[in-house]
Amino acid sequence: MDVRYVAVNLLNFFTAVVESVLGLRFLLKLFGANDGNGFVDWVYEMSGALLEPFRGIFPAKVFENQYVFEFSTLFAMLMYAIGALLLMWLITAVTPEPATVVKKRR
Repeated sequence: MDVRYVAVNLLNFFTAVVESVLGLRFLLKLFGANDGNGFVDWVYEMSGALLEPFRGIFPAKVFENQYVFEFSTLFAMLMYAIGALLLMWLITAVTPEPATVVKKRR
């Protein structure tokens, strides 16, 4: 089994999940979703832990007392993407290249 392949695919999967949850949070806040709704509340709960290290870096802009533009969420998405790219570079630098299969001619 190719360690590099598995590690890169796992990293891509978890990065996609993190980016999706944060992106969904950004859209729900931007469009003023009702946080009393179960799904919206679940998204806010899930993304809250991911957003915690970046909370308070930038102020949120509120429009018409309902629509929230969270710069911190966009910054968190950028930082997680950069972190994933750096980890991917590290994985490819540390793990050996996969062996190529050479078919013998008869």
